[in-house]
Amino acid sequence: MTMRDAALEAPSSDRNRNPGEDGIWIFVGGDLSIFALFFVVFLYYRGLDLELFNQSREALSIPLGLLNTLILLTSSWFLASAIEDMREGHFERAPKLLVGSIVLGLGFVLVKYFEYSEKISNGITLVTNDFYMYYYILTGIHLFHLIIGLGVLLFLLKKSRDLSAWGRNSATLFESGAIYWHMVDLLWIFIFPLLYLLR
Repeated sequence: MTMRDAALEAPSSDRNRNPGEDGIWIFVGGDLSIFALFFVVFLYYRGLDLELFNQSREALSIPLGLLNTLILLTSSWFLASAIEDMREGHFERAPKLLVGSIVLGLGFVLVKYFEYSEKISNGITLVTNDFYMYYYILTGIHLFHLIIGLGVLLFLLKKSRDLSAWGRNSATLFESGAIYWHMVDLLWIFIFPLLYLLR
């Protein structure tokens, strides 16, 4: 029996279970709730000074925001593909896909660095006005989550290189890491239109 056959013959109870640890879902639910509160507060204060928020938004680069959206979506696809390969017993290709996911994550950080640098060099900081206070807070907290996620991906990359079989323990570990990374992606999908596109 090949590794692929062994992977495909996993017990049905494993195939039908919820992905990842229960704890990761509790964490994700709590984190998304906190961000949802941030979004509501942002929209409330935006409604109080719509002109200021719209004028300030015009200084943001939609192409850079869109680029970072595409980067994270592609990174999540690489990660999902890596896990699918491991489920099917293709352990040799998964580390390469994880490396791709990590490189794209670093690309997001690089784009955000240039975006922050350009704003700061033009005198736009956290205290410029209410819009930029929320811009730096929301994107900064998201960036912090992403950097933690890169640490998680590096850990999964190390584990993937040592993996010779796919079982319940490895499935739970990799799925939990992927759930966190997909949460980071999902948060940006909300942050991007909220800050860069909303008129």
